[in-house]
Amino acid sequence: MITETSTTTETPGPPSETGSPTAPGAGGLRELLHLAWPLILSSSFLTIQFFLDAVFLTWYDPAAAGAAMVAAVLFWTCFVLLQTTANFATTFVAQYIGAGRKERVGPAVWQALYFSVFAGIAFMGLAPFAGDLVGAIGHPREVAEMEATYFHCLTFCTLPMLITAACNSFFAGRGESRVVLIVDACGTVVNIVLGYILIFGELGLPRMGIAGAGWALVCGSWVAAATSFLMMARRKYRLEFATLSGWRFEPSLFKRLMRYGLPSGAQWMFDGLAFTVFVTVIGWFGPIQLTASSIAHRINMLAFLPMIGIGQSVAVLVGQRLGQNRPDLAERSARTGLKIAATYMSVVALLYVLLPSLFLAPFQKGDETAGWHEVAELVRVLLWFIAVYSLFNSVEVVYTFALRGAGDTVFVTCWSIVLAWPVMVLPTILAWKFGWGLYWAWGFASAYIIAIAVVFMLRFRGGKWKSMRVIEVAPVVA
Repeated sequence: MITETSTTTETPGPPSETGSPTAPGAGGLRELLHLAWPLILSSSFLTIQFFLDAVFLTWYDPAAAGAAMVAAVLFWTCFVLLQTTANFATTFVAQYIGAGRKERVGPAVWQALYFSVFAGIAFMGLAPFAGDLVGAIGHPREVAEMEATYFHCLTFCTLPMLITAACNSFFAGRGESRVVLIVDACGTVVNIVLGYILIFGELGLPRMGIAGAGWALVCGSWVAAATSFLMMARRKYRLEFATLSGWRFEPSLFKRLMRYGLPSGAQWMFDGLAFTVFVTVIGWFGPIQLTASSIAHRINMLAFLPMIGIGQSVAVLVGQRLGQNRPDLAERSARTGLKIAATYMSVVALLYVLLPSLFLAPFQKGDETAGWHEVAELVRVLLWFIAVYSLFNSVEVVYTFALRGAGDTVFVTCWSIVLAWPVMVLPTILAWKFGWGLYWAWGFASAYIIAIAVVFMLRFRGGKWKSMRVIEVAPVVA
């Protein structure tokens, strides 16, 4: 007789040979880098995409660059809950692979696809209300109009981005990260080329400005979605992992994806919400402060997003090792990831302090705009704040993804909520209200990142995550 039960804390059977958990170097630098470098490059493509969008818009109109950042942060706050939930199938795939249960990989990804289609279509319903949503922020009318235009375009990115997140979980969770790199590269190239053409009206087209940047992102997102789905549907994957035959809706599997994916997404959403309010308040300080903060944020993304690739690799390896019942190797992978991330961010932090002009150079075309000198001087100071907190950011990213790979998502979400508002958001509002200045606001943001990094580090070292699983116990033949 075959029986099957569902649990999240019991160990799912004996260790699997999949992934060779006892191989020399397991959990070490070579294994992590082999998985991480395509994801790092993939994150770098996203970084380049947002960075060049900001550069193009700064050349077009510096105010448009600030407006795009505000609209993007507002969109991301709403969207990240959905994207992280869809992409949480990566943890399911990793643990199924670790447990040697390849036939369950396809069904897990399909549950994420069902969620993606429903959520993506629903999100597009926000498009008619773009003006009302950004109007509540209270920025000047000309800025608010640009923010509404960009947000309207972004709502149509939701469906293809979610499909890409779900399909990429199939490749990332199995460790085939090079395919994720190919998918993201295709979308990025389309977005950058179209973005330049549409923003500045090349090839005889009208100058569309910020609207051109938005619609270019929509086109690039659909290219990435089509590429990822078609690659997942290849014959070798259909036969081995049931990527098409596993299309059926499974209520119990879908519920588990929601149980762990939604809290994981909520953590990023509440972080995004807190940062949205932070950026909104920065806009109250004045247009120069908003533009400087926008440029500093874009520069920070240039360094931060590649680190996400390291975190994603740690999550995959933690998931696979827990599927193999080897939490010792999972812990080793996380430590290795932290060493890489901390070393990388230390180098970048030094460059922020010693060579700020290197990062400001792409924006120099804005030198002809009134107020650029004051903006540049503000950015130079803000890079000092970023240099300090980016070191702690590396700790936060690695341990957040490590806990996510185990399924410890509720704890991460709760503490993100508990710390963000009293440490960053409310003090920033007070800084504006009482005229303390922009530097106090950035100081509070730095304090939040430091605090959350310490909390997640202590949680991971506590070891409760070692007994967690998101997949069901394997069928037992009696």
